Parts: sequence; C-alpha cells; structure tokens
Amino acid sequence: MITVMRKHHKVLMIFITALVCISFSWYWNKTDFAQMGNGVVGKIYDRNVSQVEFQRNSRLLRLGSELGMRDLVQALTIGAQSENEAYANFSWNLMVLRHEADELGIKPTTAEIAEFVKTLPAFQGENGFDLAKYTEFADHALAPMGFSEAQVEELAADQIALERVEKILGAGVTVPESEMRENFEQLYSKMEVSTVRFHSADFANQAQVGDADVAKYFEAHKAQLKTDEKRQVKFVNFGLSDDQKKLTGKQRIDVLQKLADTANDFTEALQAKGADFDAVVAKFKLTPKETGEFSKASPDPLLAGTPALVQSAFALTKETPNGDAIQAPDGFYVEHLIKIDPARPLTLEEAQPKIVEALKQERIQGLIAAKAAASAKELGEAVKSGKTAADAAAQAGLKAEKIPPFALLDNPPGSAPAPTPDPKSQTPALQAIKQTVSEMAPGTVSDFVPQPDGGLLVVLEKREPFNAAQFEASRPFVESRALQNKGQVVFYEWLRERRRAAGVEETKPQQAPG
Repeated sequence: MITVMRKHHKVLMIFITALVCISFSWYWNKTDFAQMGNGVVGKIYDRNVSQVEFQRNSRLLRLGSELGMRDLVQALTIGAQSENEAYANFSWNLMVLRHEADELGIKPTTAEIAEFVKTLPAFQGENGFDLAKYTEFADHALAPMGFSEAQVEELAADQIALERVEKILGAGVTVPESEMRENFEQLYSKMEVSTVRFHSADFANQAQVGDADVAKYFEAHKAQLKTDEKRQVKFVNFGLSDDQKKLTGKQRIDVLQKLADTANDFTEALQAKGADFDAVVAKFKLTPKETGEFSKASPDPLLAGTPALVQSAFALTKETPNGDAIQAPDGFYVEHLIKIDPARPLTLEEAQPKIVEALKQERIQGLIAAKAAASAKELGEAVKSGKTAADAAAQAGLKAEKIPPFALLDNPPGSAPAPTPDPKSQTPALQAIKQTVSEMAPGTVSDFVPQPDGGLLVVLEKREPFNAAQFEASRPFVESRALQNKGQVVFYEWLRERRRAAGVEETKPQQAPG
C-alpha cells in the first residue's frame, strides 16, 4: 500500500503501512487542522477552516463513494451542480453533521460501527461480508487517499449519526392518503404521449451570419476570445517493467516501494541549491521524454492517459519548474517545465470561425425556440378542442411521433420485474420526455425541450385511470417511500438551517482534491 506525501511541501516520503509499523494518527486524526498550514478556505462555528482540513473532508467523499455509502454521499452533497460543488458541500455539511450529532448526544458505539462496516457494499461477497474484500480494500485503496481503516470506521459512525438525526427529524412526518394515491398514479400509470421534433439542420439556412455581426460580437467578447495557454515539459518515469506489471500483492508493493525510494531520492536531488534537471537526470542515468506544446484541452499524447500529469504540468512556473512525483498505476513521474506559451488575445481573423459557429448555433436555437413556442400554442388549442396529437400537428404543418405507452416507473412494488428493454429500441430522449411529462396534465402540450440536435414538444394525450388494486398491493412500499422522501426534505431543510447557524463562510472557490 503506497502513499506519497510531501515533506516540507516538496520532498516525497513513501510509506507502506501494511509492512512498516508507522502510525498515520499524527496526520490523519481529528485534531485541530485549522492550526495547520496557512491556507484558510473559510470559517465555521467562529473558527478558521484550513485547506488541509477541507481537503481531508473532501477525500472522505471519495472514500465514501468507493465504499458504496450512497445515503451519506447523497445527503451531504445535496444541491451540488458540479464536482467541485459536491466536494465543497460534503466538506462543510460533514462538519455541521458532526457538530450537531455531538450536540444531540449521538455517539455510535464501537460494536455498532463494526456491525455497520460489515454491511458496506464494497465488502460484500456471495454470502454477505467478505473479509478478503475488506483486506484487499484496506491494503490497496486506502493508502493512496492518505487513509487507513480508521477512516472507514469514521465514515461508518457518520452514517449511523445521519440515520439517527433523520429518525429524530422524521418522527412527526405524515403523508395524507390522497397524496400517496396521487403520487402512485403519477409514477406508475401508463401514458399515451406524442412528440413533435424540431431539427437544427432544418433551420441552418435561415441562420445567416454577416461580417458586421462577427465584428460586433468580437468587440463585445474580446476579453474572452483568447488562445489556449500551452506548455511544454520533459519528464522522467520511474515505472514498472512489462513483467513487473503482472505482479500482485506483496511482490508488487515491494517493487513499487523501490521505485518510490528512487523517485524520492531524485526529487531530493532537485531541491539542492543550483540543481539542474538535466544534470540530475544524467546522474541517475535516466532517459527523459519531451512533449510538444500542448493545452489542457488537447494534452500531448505522452500525458493524455494520465490526467494528473496534465494538471501538474500547468501548475509549474518559471520560478518552480520542477514538479513533485506523480503516482500513476505503473509507477511515478517527475516533470520539468521547458516553456510556457501564455494565452493571448485572438485577432478578428483568428476568432472569426469560432464566432461564426457560435452565432449560427445561437440563431438556430432562437429560430427553433420561436417556432416551437408558436407551435405549442397552436397544438395546445387544437388538442384542447378534442383533436389527436397527430391531427393537431398535421393542421399546424408539423409531424407528431407516437411513442409506445410508458410509465415514469415501470415496475410497481410487488409486481414481477419487466424485461430489460433493448437500448436500440428505446425512444430517443426518453428520459427528457419522462421528466417533462412528470409535471404535465393530460390533454396539454409542454414548453420547448432543447436537445443536442434541436428540440421537441411533448403532448400528453392520456393517462391510465388509477389502479386501486395495484395501489393496495403496493401500499406498504409506497407509504414507506413517501415517508422517506418527506423525511429527506425535512432533513435538507434542517441541514440548510443548521449550516446557516454554523456561520459557514467560504472565502474562496474550492477545487476537488487531486
């Protein structure tokens, strides 16, 4: 189990926790991380939160995901619209959950934590908890994240605390009978739906872009119209041979440890005053490789397979041209910056193709949206008067496509599972259509639904009547699910209020941990 850590921010230290009795508790414990490091990312409960503490919490999200802790991850990343937001939400919300659990006196016992760990999806085999899977995960997955088994138990305690908080908050939650029936009908009743599609290609000739349009756009967007910044680097690789790549277990760890030691010696040599990358390479009898110029969007082929190397290359500067060792599945890499080609403003001539394409797509979407809005009104009036979707579309000079009847959810609780449909036979954009009709009443036409190739209107013609017998057969599940959903809403409102009370104050945008 190999862990690469920075010593004095630059020098690597390599540990194999399965073989060497070195405790990580000094670093990965619950001490006051706010006292470590100078980077402050925000405040909570009137104390500063350091970059170290924040990134540790963020890595716990990654660990929770790999363990299959879906409920904890979902609850603490609520509202996130991007990966970075998910990491930020999880980190702040985890601190709030732990604080509130302490305030409520929620302290899972060691026995409770141990039993919960045995239920984690990552450790399940054919007969339940699989000790071999647990050992494999502990030996190979934890160290690269800077963790040990203690963090698995830590997250288990968090999940138990979450469940108890949700139970307390949900004690008074009820769901009216009428609401359950309405939800069941909406989810499981089949619907007759037609769509009217608008294709971008049909509007392309109408979306003309002139020189004056290009010049006006160029003047308004000069600040954004730039070339991509490019880099060129050279690097050395401390990697496994083809035969070594076949090794597993302790043999593989031993070989990786030797490579890690060599990489550590190499980076230490680069720290010497006046050290020259090429001279150190020669001293270690290595053969460096050199990339061409590349951008983040179009990495050099030598780096494209390892995103961490691309990210590292763009973190190098003229003042600090030598990178830290980057661990990859087949060994370690150290990069050296050759040159930077900074982004520069594009000339009108250089920017023209991009501007023309952007304006053309913008105008096509505008033409489609305008056509769809007018068509939706005409279709809606025709359908309301009793016409079928096909007849209403034909009257408007359009074509309606009938979709095979479907429900938002295919299998009511307690029913036999429906066969898995062949993806090739699935209606294009079916998920978008389902999402649209979920908010519609029978006999209505949707607003325009944008799609990559244009967009569409959805006509909900009929919904099957409520199936009382099916509802009664499914009642236990429906009621339980409805209570769970309402309980989650209560929890999210509680979390938002407690986060506000905690005074969460983010001081700068956060990045997902590398």
